[in-house]
Amino acid sequence: MAIKIDLDVMLAKKKMSVAEFSDRIGITPANVAVLKNGRAKAIRFTTLDAICEVLECQPGEILLWNKSNN
Repeated sequence: MAIKIDLDVMLAKKKMSVAEFSDRIGITPANVAVLKNGRAKAIRFTTLDAICEVLECQPGEILLWNKSNN
């Protein structure tokens, strides 16, 4: 998939563990892993909103598009 969700850098900047992050956004650590590892096929806007709220970021800071994967 050409779109990647890059959470590692933002989690490191916030010094937040995956467990704390998953608890705060309301999804399981396994689903956070799916997002982090690029295996997600879709993301709900409510989840994206929660991610941005918790990490205090804009969607463009975590969503990356890689043209070469098309």
